[in-house]
Amino acid sequence: MPAAVDVTLPYYGCVELMKQAVRSVLDQTHQNWRLVVVDDGYPDPEPARWFAQLADPRVSYLRNQTNLGANANYRRCLELATAPLVLVMGADDVMLPEHLRVATELFGSHPHATVVHTWVEVIDENDRVVRPLCDRLKSFYAPSGVRTTTLDGEVMAVSLLRGNWTYFPSLVWRTDTIRDIGFRTGLDVVQDLALLLDVAMTGGSLVFDPRVTFRYRRHTDQDSTVRALDGRRFDEEREFFAQEARGFDDLGWRKAARVSRWHVSSRLNALSLLPRAVRATGWGAVGRLGRHVVG
Repeated sequence: MPAAVDVTLPYYGCVELMKQAVRSVLDQTHQNWRLVVVDDGYPDPEPARWFAQLADPRVSYLRNQTNLGANANYRRCLELATAPLVLVMGADDVMLPEHLRVATELFGSHPHATVVHTWVEVIDENDRVVRPLCDRLKSFYAPSGVRTTTLDGEVMAVSLLRGNWTYFPSLVWRTDTIRDIGFRTGLDVVQDLALLLDVAMTGGSLVFDPRVTFRYRRHTDQDSTVRALDGRRFDEEREFFAQEARGFDDLGWRKAARVSRWHVSSRLNALSLLPRAVRATGWGAVGRLGRHVVG
């Protein structure tokens, strides 16, 4: 039987989009999965009512007694995973029917892989396919070609540091490895990149397949966008890249350290957002974004 997968879904937000995400798991052609939804205290009784009437025994719905916040709720999801493979899905994203089948087959053909990433289609809050600048840049930085690519070590780190081209909610991980490494505390917007770099630095590998098997939803008001416009995202990124560079120096990964110190794509992202930041938050955000642009 194909490998079992735990799909964990940390939830807080739009109820209808969450239902759409759950239905996309129910529609998978790969059937050896378990879905664990962890409600972080969203103030609406509808999720509990809706899950109570679902007839599929593979679906579990849990509600945190207090709001943990995104990072801590992600960590709780990992604690609940028991299958060999795990996915931490966004509560508004959509799996295409072949997503889990393709991912488990890739693990079968790459038995030493730590994490598998297939490509995604980006949609907005109205299910329309979109390609904003940030996603066009992700396509630019992603491995090119039609073949499956394996990345590890410093090569993997440099690829991700030049521009984080991955879409975290679509990634499928070996459960024991991701649990052993874990999400770092104190990070809000770069925790996914931090986890992947920790995989690279501890001898793991990333397998990328260019087939589109997932729909990633990008909202104009999503948390990472809001944090970018007011500068908080880039304050975190600047400190993170400096810390990573020191770690790469300790490993002797000189190229990775240099790319991390320059973090060119992050600085260009801040530069591209300056006009929007002024319109959204006023001139106060210019100083924070400007400091990041000039390094």
